[in-house]
Amino acid sequence: LENPESNALDFLDDFRLNLFSDEIFVFTPKGELRTLPANSTSLDFAFDIHTDIGVKCIGAKVNHKLVPLSHTLKSGDQVEIITSSKQFPKEDWLNFVTTAKAKSKIKNALKEEKRTLGEEGKMIVERKFKHLKVSLSQGNINELLSHYKIPSTLDFYYRVAKGVIDLKDLKDFKIEKDQIKFKPQKQETPGFEQMVKSIRGTSDMLVIGDNLEKIDYKLSPCCNPIPGDEVFGFLSIHEGIKIHKTNCPNAIQLLSNYAYRIVKARWTNQEQIAFLAGVRITGSDEVGVVNNITRIISEEFKVNIRSLSVDSQDGMFEGTIMLFVHDTDHLTGLIKKLRALHGILKVDRIDGEHAIG
Repeated sequence: LENPESNALDFLDDFRLNLFSDEIFVFTPKGELRTLPANSTSLDFAFDIHTDIGVKCIGAKVNHKLVPLSHTLKSGDQVEIITSSKQFPKEDWLNFVTTAKAKSKIKNALKEEKRTLGEEGKMIVERKFKHLKVSLSQGNINELLSHYKIPSTLDFYYRVAKGVIDLKDLKDFKIEKDQIKFKPQKQETPGFEQMVKSIRGTSDMLVIGDNLEKIDYKLSPCCNPIPGDEVFGFLSIHEGIKIHKTNCPNAIQLLSNYAYRIVKARWTNQEQIAFLAGVRITGSDEVGVVNNITRIISEEFKVNIRSLSVDSQDGMFEGTIMLFVHDTDHLTGLIKKLRALHGILKVDRIDGEHAIG
């Protein structure tokens, strides 16, 4: 009712979730009692206090202990909200709020951001069209929407502003009488099949790093393979060979749908080359623990660290480290050494999610 632009069906669906639900009673730092549905989180509490506090919420203190936005509250909790002027709602916030008010306000904020970024994207598109000397007509926009399979103009402008769509791709279009027409991609031809056969050769085995000066290949960012991993090569039409781990999330689809474009592969000696890998470390938040971790990585294993982030909560810490290793043996030895450190509970390799393409 407050915002006529809200989708009424969405609001009713969210509101219905709160009917007949059990309630909890929580307190503000000043002792004010607030009633919320069961399973409400600290973010629900923030929006219950005020919308401006909710959209700027970065965390909370429950009973004087720092907790994340997704922390589930219990009756009797005292909650203090921590805000930042640089904070703004994100789509994943919808996954851990319970109240209809919080869901509605988050959706409204995301829509407003989308409209704002949409205006920026429109200006970017206008500049690009002006450079190409093409008018920004609805017909030309519809051609782009059809090609990128985007339902609305706002979504298109939004994705341009976010960098999801690169307007350099407009080179794939041709211009005829102020009209943009997409040039269909060439279908795989016998020439491509011949390229597959020539790369495979008689041995039917691709040796990565050996005599590949004339062959364009890259390590796939979806699984971030390093020497020592079992891998295969996938021949793409425009990007050369992409190297995937055999247990890559995309491997089953590639092997089943494009078997004729799969090339067996193995690693050659890569001792002089460093590959990006990641490890996630969990342990007790003790004095000097991070220093001990970095000392082993840098001094004992002579490994360069690309990035390091550590988050501490309730006496525990979780850290993510991206570093450069030679192969799986090098990485396995490092992980084994880190696991032996006092206060370290768990060390695992990260596959794909932090990979750099």
